Amino acid sequence: MRKSLRKPSFGLALAATLMAICVVVLGSFTRLSHAGLGCPDWPTCYGHIWAPQTAIDIAIANETYPEIPVNLAKTWPEMVHRYLATGLGLFIVALVIMAIRHRREHNQPLKLPLLLLCLVLLQGAFGAWTVTLKLWPQVVTAHLLGGFTTLTLLAILTLRLSGNRFSAFAQIKQFHKPRQLAAWTLAVVLMQIFLGGWTSANYAALACTDFPKCQTQWWPEADFETGFDFAHPIGPNYEGGKLAVPARTAIHLSHRIGAIVASVFVLGLAWALIGVRQRGWAALLVGLLAVQVALGISNVVFSLPLSVAVLHNLGGALLLVTVALINVLLNRKDPIYV
Repeated sequence: MRKSLRKPSFGLALAATLMAICVVVLGSFTRLSHAGLGCPDWPTCYGHIWAPQTAIDIAIANETYPEIPVNLAKTWPEMVHRYLATGLGLFIVALVIMAIRHRREHNQPLKLPLLLLCLVLLQGAFGAWTVTLKLWPQVVTAHLLGGFTTLTLLAILTLRLSGNRFSAFAQIKQFHKPRQLAAWTLAVVLMQIFLGGWTSANYAALACTDFPKCQTQWWPEADFETGFDFAHPIGPNYEGGKLAVPARTAIHLSHRIGAIVASVFVLGLAWALIGVRQRGWAALLVGLLAVQVALGISNVVFSLPLSVAVLHNLGGALLLVTVALINVLLNRKDPIYV
């Protein structure tokens, strides 16, 4: 019987990846349910480890933070998200410890767990700044990108630790086109996720409430200069957004155009994979893309239902993970093992 090539920390990495999915989902739920400022301080919530519960504590909290009164319906998603993210950080610390202990083993990743540790520490800082800077769009978008990147790197680490054979992908190295197209697709998907995050952070998802037109026009008034002015001042409370309608329209239209471009690249990559007999990965790409497009249209047509919006965020994360894994498999140095 062939000796298992699975690394000792595979199960830990898989658990961390699943937890990262939960963190991404809950983070999007917190943001989209307008609970990002459910707790106006950090790391506590109105000075409590969970939230003020008694009438006296709530009264004191409201007096301390009169601009953000206690809303227990918003405090729980914020605090659950914080504790779940902290738990993910502990998983990553454990992965680093395991990587150091087994660093002399063949194909044991060390740099990737260390990179994840740096990233999760940065994510903690972004989480704090999201609250203390009152949903400053730049930080909110960076926090979303950081969460998606953390999930993606954990998925890559899990794949590398699994010890699975992907010998069929070794044959694809003969073809330059799939590798080059995969790299471009990854860049385009990342840009589209940034546009989605910028749309959400600036509350521009409902700048267009009809589809395929926008405000009953093919090209309504749009202020791209203001919409993509990244010099928002620090200080105001950005909950609900501060931009005028033309600026939000410009952001929304950019996200729609980005979706078209990303769809072309993803479909092109799927076609290229079919050409090198990787129909399973191609089908996965097309399926994720179809679901993501349907969810995006549903967000507009049905006025941003919370469940649909959260699934749209999850779909973007899963599409990014899939494209990233394809890039890893196409570009790995070892012809047999990941």
